[in-house]
Amino acid sequence: MTTTKYTVLPVDAAVLKELRIADDASRPCAPYIATRDDEGSPLRCCLRPIALGERIALVSYAPLRRWAAARGADPGAYDEQGPVFIHADDCGGFAPDATYPFDRPGALRTVRRYDARGHIAGGRLLEIPVDATAGFDAAFDDAFQDPDVMLVHVRALEYGCFHFEVRRPSVKEQ
Repeated sequence: MTTTKYTVLPVDAAVLKELRIADDASRPCAPYIATRDDEGSPLRCCLRPIALGERIALVSYAPLRRWAAARGADPGAYDEQGPVFIHADDCGGFAPDATYPFDRPGALRTVRRYDARGHIAGGRLLEIPVDATAGFDAAFDDAFQDPDVMLVHVRALEYGCFHFEVRRPSVKEQ
């Protein structure tokens, strides 16, 4: 198995605490028990699929807005928020392994690029290949060849939902 070249970032633990109170649309968190309809959907706190019977919440999340605010950037019209599933209680977060999350071959993802202002700087469609790690690595290599690209959001094509973030490797987090 190939090890990932880039660091995957789930929703930050401090942000999860906030989302478990009120989401980025200012709605109160409304936990519930996962049903068969939820089973297999991606959790953005620990980057694994939902299991039947888990206590979860569907919240509105604005990843670019939060990234930009921490850096004094203004994404303007590029700001967006959307639905994501999280555990309703602390789950311990993401435990990185040698693969990218939600890497099912054949699944379609958008790999959206953002610059330091928080503006969209391009993107591409990725049909996850059999060697998912190599496919994601190549998509991120391509994105970061542009020196203006600071971060990449991986999203599901069919719903547009945010899955995870990857940042330019040379950028030090404050």
